Amino acid sequence: YYLLFVFPGCRLLAVELTSSNTKPVVQEFQSVELSCIIKSTVTPDPRIEWKKIRDGETSYVFFDNKMQGDFATRAEILSRTSLVIKNTTRMDTATYRCEVAAPSDTKTIDEINIQLTVQVKPMTPRCTVPKAVPVGKTASLHCHENEGYPKSTYSWYRNSEPLSPDTKSNAKFQNSSYTLNPTTGTLVFHAVHKGDTGRYSCIATNDAGFAKCEEQEMEVYDLNIGGIIGGVLVVLAVLVLITLGICCAYRRGYFANSKESGESYKTPAKPDGVNYIRTDDE
Repeated sequence: YYLLFVFPGCRLLAVELTSSNTKPVVQEFQSVELSCIIKSTVTPDPRIEWKKIRDGETSYVFFDNKMQGDFATRAEILSRTSLVIKNTTRMDTATYRCEVAAPSDTKTIDEINIQLTVQVKPMTPRCTVPKAVPVGKTASLHCHENEGYPKSTYSWYRNSEPLSPDTKSNAKFQNSSYTLNPTTGTLVFHAVHKGDTGRYSCIATNDAGFAKCEEQEMEVYDLNIGGIIGGVLVVLAVLVLITLGICCAYRRGYFANSKESGESYKTPAKPDGVNYIRTDDE
């Protein structure tokens, strides 16, 4: 096969590549074919090379008729030019360049880029649910995982029933004052009420699958104002009794200085004819 480029007075032959799929998508640990097809050339044995471009760095995949690096054990060339990668991993997500050099053609080199996406199922998300919240207070529930690709979206469940992201559109949740962010996985109750009590769980989902965290109980309780005031009064009464007890004990001499309770200090007799001067210690 060959491609003709017709110009006045001349005829040019050029190598040309094509692909059946320039943006293949595969789940992790599966096999994928990166299609590279020589559409036209007159060179009987063109040179084939594959390169991987990831994060701005370029490395060889197939060079000098051999697989390079870790691809040596899990990749092969199919139909002379296409590349098959077995047991793909998340690190295989990259741009792959198929380059063909055909010395016998007038245009001797052509290339085509294949964008490979390896999807990764979410891991079990980390969920944080407060155990007990007083009525009328704010409560924040968090759900997140960072292994899935593409990035996961999140949905929350209460007693195994999904919470609607829009409380106004669902009459069942109109009494709840919460905000649910599917992108960050944050569920915020602005003012909880008794009906928000329940078992909460979260599911992380992407194109490769989903994962769920275990249910966690959140209790919403009423504040017992009378009990709080009563407790404060009891503490104050105990403090007053302790203070009165200390005062009584002090007045009865239980805290008197041990020197005062012992024998009285006697001034030493002053010898005859000696002027005795009392020292500061005496």
